[in-house]
Amino acid sequence: MRLLAVFTALTALLIFPFAHAEPISRNGWVASWTASPQAIWGKDFAFPTNIPAVIEGQTLRQVARISLGGKKVRLVFSNAYGKQPLKIGAATVAVTDKASSMQTATLKTVTFSGETSATIPPGAPLLSDPLDLPVNALSHMTVSTFLPDNTPTTTFHWDARQTAWLAAGNQVSAPTLTSATAMTTRTLLTGIEVQTAQPEPQAIAVIGDSITDGDGVSVDSDARWPDFLAQRLAPKGIAVINAGISGGRLLSDQMGDNAVARFARDVLDQPGVRTAIVLIGINDISWSGTIFAPDAPLPTLESLQMGYRQLVAQAHRRGVRIIGVTLTPFEGALHDSPVHGYYTADKDALRQKLNAWIRDSGTFDAVIDFDKYAADPAHPLRLAPAIDSGDSLHPGDAGNRMLAEKIPLEVLMSSGK
Repeated sequence: MRLLAVFTALTALLIFPFAHAEPISRNGWVASWTASPQAIWGKDFAFPTNIPAVIEGQTLRQVARISLGGKKVRLVFSNAYGKQPLKIGAATVAVTDKASSMQTATLKTVTFSGETSATIPPGAPLLSDPLDLPVNALSHMTVSTFLPDNTPTTTFHWDARQTAWLAAGNQVSAPTLTSATAMTTRTLLTGIEVQTAQPEPQAIAVIGDSITDGDGVSVDSDARWPDFLAQRLAPKGIAVINAGISGGRLLSDQMGDNAVARFARDVLDQPGVRTAIVLIGINDISWSGTIFAPDAPLPTLESLQMGYRQLVAQAHRRGVRIIGVTLTPFEGALHDSPVHGYYTADKDALRQKLNAWIRDSGTFDAVIDFDKYAADPAHPLRLAPAIDSGDSLHPGDAGNRMLAEKIPLEVLMSSGK
């Protein structure tokens, strides 16, 4: 019996290594901002892509607010869903001034293995050289990219909640773009990393759907709940990156790959990630029978549990803590929109069973109870009015701040269960 107990314990350690296992040194580099890439969808889908099908001979300028600052930066671009090589003719990065303007004194030419242009193979990422550009925590960065060739927009991030601009010609060094067209999607740029003074800086990665991606918040406001969490953690030297995708699901593809499939790329492979937070599953439950998935049956509780367990197994395999978040109330959600039937009583019953399992099963290293934080005390199946953006599903600017401020920091910073 003693030998069997020892064998069982050793086996458990091999399968689920300690959550506080020492990470590999990354020489001070940490992911400070991300936008998870998605494959473009066809015209037959319910939502328009809101991005040109092709970019050619144009400059794309994008703004992103980083979480941690550092003495150097490097950029990550993606051709994840491209079917052909993608050429970047030129690129720059600078601290943002306002709108499409940048602080020219901070302007840096981006290089790739010493070259000012690069070609990204189909399906691949592209990492820039480190650039000497000291930046403060919570700074806004402006990244400009010139695409000289016919470039299909096969890889993008649909719900950026941040204005970007397209302008004719090579304007990557222009202080302000001329004759630019605004849009609120992202493409190419998927990450900004910084080198900090810390030898092994830490990042918390949040994977989720539109509630994490920011649907319901004001554009250009940095008012997603991970943004407010970043404000709380920046003084402690901890980065927060947002791997939310609006419309994302735990088990199924459509608006991005399913969370189980993209977890390694979007969370575990990001430098410095020690903790992952998971808030996803409401679309798996609620898309059934709507225009998004008219013939899809309601998922089983067991299938959702298995999806979560796979995320936990992937995280523990890499020595990363993983925190589960309960799904927020959604009675009446999207009732006056084309997505009829998003909420039904049987869907909510499944949500409540799943939440009970998240809270009580011990599957996660810790739990954050957004269901409790967001519920209307007078009607617990609905979002509290102070949280609601107005669609009974997504928090507004103030609601996201309230949720982020309710998260106990000791839960995030604990070294174990």
